[in-house]
Amino acid sequence: MSKLFGADLHVVNVGIASFAEAIQRAGAAVTQLEWAPPAAADAVAKLMRHPAVEAANRKAFDAYAAAQPVLEGIGLARDHIPGMADRMLLHAGPPIEWARMCGPMQGAIAGAILLEGWTDDLGAAHRLAASGAIKFAPCHDHAAVGPMAGIISPSMPVFILRNAAGANRAYCNLNEVLGKVLRFGANSPEVIKRLQWMARVLAPALVAALAKAGVILGSSNAEEVRIAAAIAKRGRS
Repeated sequence: MSKLFGADLHVVNVGIASFAEAIQRAGAAVTQLEWAPPAAADAVAKLMRHPAVEAANRKAFDAYAAAQPVLEGIGLARDHIPGMADRMLLHAGPPIEWARMCGPMQGAIAGAILLEGWTDDLGAAHRLAASGAIKFAPCHDHAAVGPMAGIISPSMPVFILRNAAGANRAYCNLNEVLGKVLRFGANSPEVIKRLQWMARVLAPALVAALAKAGVILGSSNAEEVRIAAAIAKRGRS
């Protein structure tokens, strides 16, 4: 790595030429590669500003802007997330099988298997994940969200949020803070130990605090949209 940063830098820029111009102004050598998206991109481009797509986007945005999140509880994923099974792991993104998952997601899956105690060996965790014995499902299919790799396992504590403007609920696991964390694919003993502490100590403390405070209202999404619009307008002026 030290040799790499000690050598003269030469960049190959693919696509937008303005990126290459910025590199040139910084004094580095750059080669601009002319490239255009494949023909299939034209079909996707035709969906831009399509009436049906615009109407669906407006419906989704209006529902988002009208939402009023309320933190009403904290509990185990297996007890609260709809359709959460004992041998199921939720992940970020669309449906995907083990072999096609990126490295960080596979690492996080293996760490979650260790956390659940389905095996106590990392190699065995990878083999178990590849065997088909564990069911994988997208977080969004179960009214849940997870950061980065998005892994939620049955024994993880989750925030339970209700939309006061509607009938829906959503679920999210607790933040591991910074450093080596499962959401980035880390699965070393200290990562598992922290997750166990979060379930054993942190979650009950938060439950007790919430019991004293009652439900906690979040800022409305409409207010966040208004603030973001004001900031953007100020930036343009």
